[in-house]
Amino acid sequence: MATVTDRPPPARHRAPATPWRASPAAALQAAAWAGGIAVLALWWRDTGSVVGAAGWLTGAGRITGLLCGYMCALLVALMARVPWLESRVGSDRAARWHASAGRWTIGLLLAHILLIVLGYAAQAQVGALRELGTIVFDLPEMLKATAGALILLAVGYTSVRAVRRRMRYETWYHLHLLAYAAVFLGFSHQLALGADFVSNPPARAAWYTLYASVACLILYFRVLIPVRLNLRHRIHVEAVVPEAPGVYSVWMRGRRLDARPGQFLRWRFLTPGMRGASHPYSLSAVPRDDLMRITVKTLGDHSAAVAALRPGTRVWAEGPYGALTAARRSRRKVLLIAGGTGITPLRTLFETLPAAPGDLTLLYRARTPQELALSGELEAVAAARGARLVYVLNNPDGSRVRITAERLRAIVPDVDRHDVYLCGPRGLSLAVYDALRDAGVSASRIHHESFEL
Repeated sequence: MATVTDRPPPARHRAPATPWRASPAAALQAAAWAGGIAVLALWWRDTGSVVGAAGWLTGAGRITGLLCGYMCALLVALMARVPWLESRVGSDRAARWHASAGRWTIGLLLAHILLIVLGYAAQAQVGALRELGTIVFDLPEMLKATAGALILLAVGYTSVRAVRRRMRYETWYHLHLLAYAAVFLGFSHQLALGADFVSNPPARAAWYTLYASVACLILYFRVLIPVRLNLRHRIHVEAVVPEAPGVYSVWMRGRRLDARPGQFLRWRFLTPGMRGASHPYSLSAVPRDDLMRITVKTLGDHSAAVAALRPGTRVWAEGPYGALTAARRSRRKVLLIAGGTGITPLRTLFETLPAAPGDLTLLYRARTPQELALSGELEAVAAARGARLVYVLNNPDGSRVRITAERLRAIVPDVDRHDVYLCGPRGLSLAVYDALRDAGVSASRIHHESFEL
């Protein structure tokens, strides 16, 4: 075990990339774009000549409405937590897709509302506000659609990073779930008023099939699978153990979960104040027999309440999720880089990744020695496996130590011939990713997963 301290120059930031190798991400994105093109083709097929400003506005409103409906289906599908998607593509990439789909959906919704109101107002030669009232109160299914639109706009607003950071996670979580209701409320008006569906039975059937398929994904993966898992495993809290200042391990007992090292689950503790929302925590020990463990840092109300959990508290789990596993490995040598409680998934990989002595290195970044959670276990694993364990701590005067390309080469001279697993706070991960790229490590061999919401 070694400890590194001193003061390097600041780093620039590039976004970590999940490797495309052996990933279905490109095919899935191509399929999504193909669906969007098919929606545009539907509009083109059913549209004759467009005449005048009113015609152009209404036509653009129809296009944005169709695309918004299509994006709503994709948005909900990405909320289904399909294990295959999250394990093959990566939970962080799936989350980015969901966020991007949400932004597109809100933008298309606003454009649809504005264009349709202006187009109809131009046709009727009345004011836009008056026409808005007519649309909402006189057209079929529009009261429900209006309610759904308002809910979606509220969900979009609370998903803005600056707004979300000021909200309790539980509040944001429950507001986010209202997206299901918003899509349900808006569905019927698409078929009742959409000119592309009213006189086109095949298009109606395709739209029903799209939404029914998404509903089945949600029902199966968000309801039936978790119910089956928890009836089978019957997990409860066994003990809560302090590991470092503000860091606690929760030992749980239940039938062993089929989770791979590096994966995480969403945990819901069925006790007052905690049962309202589930949170993602990685397993910090390889499950053995009927025992499993997570390690949590007190960063918010929910994580702070973990320290007060009582033995016997029932636990509801969903998963496992995540692609930060040995399956991503492509090289003989492996470097693990952890910051803070990012050590939890890497702790299990440090113990289980097949490696000859000297081929496995763990670099653990923390501010002080006291913040090195699970250090005793890590040192025991390193000694037993002949692996290297390097702590990177702040300088004695408290100044921050950064991880640069030069430092990485000093610690691991052939770092460019390693696979690298990276997990930690966003700022650290971005800086280390930059340093790894500067040190010659290919983006396809930097395996990163973020649990930011």
